[in-house]
Amino acid sequence: MYTSHPNIQLPNDPNTIVWKYLDLSKFLDLLLSRQLFMSRSDKFEDQYEGTFSEPTYEEIKKLSEHNPAFLKYYKSQREKVVVSSWHINEYESFAMWQIFTQNSEGLALQSTIGRLQKALEVEQNYKQYIGEVNYIDYKKEYIPFDDLFFPFLFKRKSFQYEREIRVISDVSALGLEIDNGLKIQIDINQLIEKIYIHPKSENWYKKLVIELVRKLGYDFEIEKSDLESDILI
Repeated sequence: MYTSHPNIQLPNDPNTIVWKYLDLSKFLDLLLSRQLFMSRSDKFEDQYEGTFSEPTYEEIKKLSEHNPAFLKYYKSQREKVVVSSWHINEYESFAMWQIFTQNSEGLALQSTIGRLQKALEVEQNYKQYIGEVNYIDYKKEYIPFDDLFFPFLFKRKSFQYEREIRVISDVSALGLEIDNGLKIQIDINQLIEKIYIHPKSENWYKKLVIELVRKLGYDFEIEKSDLESDILI
């Protein structure tokens, strides 16, 4: 279930548009299971996920000098925190299509922060928080560590183009052994406001997606991305 958190920043406007870019197999898994996959934080491609900047690390290292369990505890949290990444943007992003869809058979789910919050209400086993990622210089800038979620809400400036918000859960108190991640219950109809088909896809692919969605009992608005539409002159 979605829970607000006093230390986690989020845009104030619940109508802020967010996107998730994914391939067809992951999209169908979402619709069929009615569950949202959340990846274990240390399984992301960026090796810095869930780690601290250099100034913060130096401070933690001093604090753990006579208490090595302190540093070990922070390191182990990466295996206990799971994340679902979304992209904030008023419009669809050409860069996101390129990065997160491997071929012309990808899709983009359009939602809002408010819809995302409501969609999480059906999950009763885990608490979810939603936070905006901060992009900083890891060699110079400080990441606070008085809250266990902070290292998972900061990334290097090189990733600033992602404009990421995260659904995030800490399952350490539940004693779960997580492999690659876990799935949480989600209200699909609340989650998805609109579906965009990959800009380079063929018309048959759009028809296929529409047919699949209808056969599964959903009536989302579906349209092809206009990033590759014909020029006017």
